[in-house]
Amino acid sequence: MITPLDLENKKFSKQMMNGYSVEEVDDFLDELTIDYEKNYKEAIELKSKVDELNSSLTQYKSIESTLQNTLVMAQSTAEEVKNVAKQKADQIVKEAKNGAQRQVDELNNQIIMKQKELDDIKKQFDIYKAKMEALLISQLELLKDVNKNEGNV
Repeated sequence: MITPLDLENKKFSKQMMNGYSVEEVDDFLDELTIDYEKNYKEAIELKSKVDELNSSLTQYKSIESTLQNTLVMAQSTAEEVKNVAKQKADQIVKEAKNGAQRQVDELNNQIIMKQKELDDIKKQFDIYKAKMEALLISQLELLKDVNKNEGNV
């Protein structure tokens, strides 16, 4: 392939009358034409390839942008889902604690009621016991009186 330096340094031999050798100039022009045609076709192919690559690059940049947007949206959605789940979990825990506290309070009230019932029954038993004691003492006194009177008869 002819380089720019080859073109600059190319010397044609001069003929006596007509100047440069027509055959040498024609051969050189043929060689230049072949090289120029080859370079021209290569330049067209390369330009086409550059256009194709630029088109692909634009497409890939668009895909990259879409993926980045999708990733940001996915992260945002994941964060939102996580927050909603945490709120629901906190609500469930709060409701469970409140339910458990109500049950504890209810059981404590039942215990207090049963304790009062037990205290009332103990008091009634103590009253009954005292009455029975008094009755037994009076019956014993009565029997003693009856025995005394029988001993005198």
